Parts: sequence; structure tokens; C-alpha cells
Amino acid sequence: MTSVRMDKWLWAARFFKTRSLAARACELGRIQSNQQPAKAAREVRIGDMLRVTNEGGDFEVEVLLLSDVRGPAPVAQTLYRETDASREMRLKVAAERKAMREFEQLPAGRPSKRDRGKIIRFRGRA
Repeated sequence: MTSVRMDKWLWAARFFKTRSLAARACELGRIQSNQQPAKAAREVRIGDMLRVTNEGGDFEVEVLLLSDVRGPAPVAQTLYRETDASREMRLKVAAERKAMREFEQLPAGRPSKRDRGKIIRFRGRA
């Protein structure tokens, strides 16, 4: 196997839970292959540099192995190597997000009946 579809590889490497989510990320421009936007059908080859943006953060990875089958997480992690700069940046962003929670002002107590109604309407349940 010399190449695999981008959406299959992203799914097999466990960047996305489903192949359709991987394809959607490609459509939205959240995947770059060698500094160019990648479509879902683009072929991934060993040595390609990918930039993946998902809810886990921004990943910059080098493709080491190819696979079109989703296996266990330890096997999926052998398919790529994350760059040191990418790892440091993700850890920094996570630390900033964690620090911001300390400054978040939470309500003093339980919501009143009126506040509860506002919350329910805001969530679209009423």
C-alpha cells in the first residue's frame, strides 16, 4: 500500500470518531497536507506533514505508516509522530484554558425559579 485516502487515514489514526467527521473537517479546511488544504479524497503518503485542527487542539504530525483500518489507540499512535512545537503549543493552550477557569465567576448558590426558567429557555427546551 503506497497511499490511503485522507479521510480514511485520519479516521484510522483516531483524530476523528467517524470517517464522515474526517471528511467534513477536510471540507471545512481544517486539514492541511504539506501547507495546502486537503480534500477527503487526497492521497496520504509516508512522510507527508499534516496539520489537523479538531476539538482536541491543533496537531502538526508527520505520517510514519499507512492504514485504512481503525485499530486500538496504541496502534493508531504508531501511524504518526507529532512535532515537538505542536506538542508544546497544545500543552500551553491547555494550561491557559485551565488557568482561565480559576477566574471564572460562578453563581453564589442555586438558581432561583426565575433563573431556572431562563436557563431552560436558553437551552431551547421550552
